[in-house]
Amino acid sequence: MTIGILQCGELPEALRAQHGSYGAMVAGLVEPRPVTVYDVTQGELPPSATACEAFILTGSPAGVYDRLPWIAPLRDFLRQARGQAGLVGICFGHQLMAEAFGGSVIKSPKGWGIGMQRYAVQHRAGWMDAAESIAIPAMHQDQVVTRPPDARVTLASDFAPYAGLDYGDAISFQGHPEFTNAFGIALIEERRDRFTTQADAAIASYAEPDDRARLADWIGRYLACRPAERAK
Repeated sequence: MTIGILQCGELPEALRAQHGSYGAMVAGLVEPRPVTVYDVTQGELPPSATACEAFILTGSPAGVYDRLPWIAPLRDFLRQARGQAGLVGICFGHQLMAEAFGGSVIKSPKGWGIGMQRYAVQHRAGWMDAAESIAIPAMHQDQVVTRPPDARVTLASDFAPYAGLDYGDAISFQGHPEFTNAFGIALIEERRDRFTTQADAAIASYAEPDDRARLADWIGRYLACRPAERAK
């Protein structure tokens, strides 16, 4: 199985030398499966919806409502690819999938969700295990506020009630299972001026146990399902 990684943004320049790229981080979630990275911000879209057996959308500093020239073509590609290939969205990818499939996304008046966040399991899909809740890193202010009509909520918290969505033929998550402790902390420090009093507590939360490996396993189990099994 070849996985197409749709890279939707760059790390802050000061962090690239040490931490690489969003595409490389996400590739680590699906090792040892072969991957092809498409930098969609530079107009690099897959040649067809079936060029890879599945596609994973990364996070991004952009918002889905931003008038950037690459967002509308990527949204159109998602609509074309749905049902033709597996789809997984992370953070920005989660939000863009929701918007493309009939939901809505806004810059939330609740403010930022950063550091380790705990989400309760709502709907339990077949590719999930018996966990009642999971803790994974997050870094977002934008949120899905209206879920697409055919999406089931897999993960939720009071802060982010649509933190995980299962479409049957596509899945997505608000959190970042690809973040390492070192990168998550460095990103908070890089953006500290945005977070005021939240930064120190968010950094401290990286010392807590987390479920990044579990969520990576869920993604792997979803990708391993035959297309007809994903909808169960």
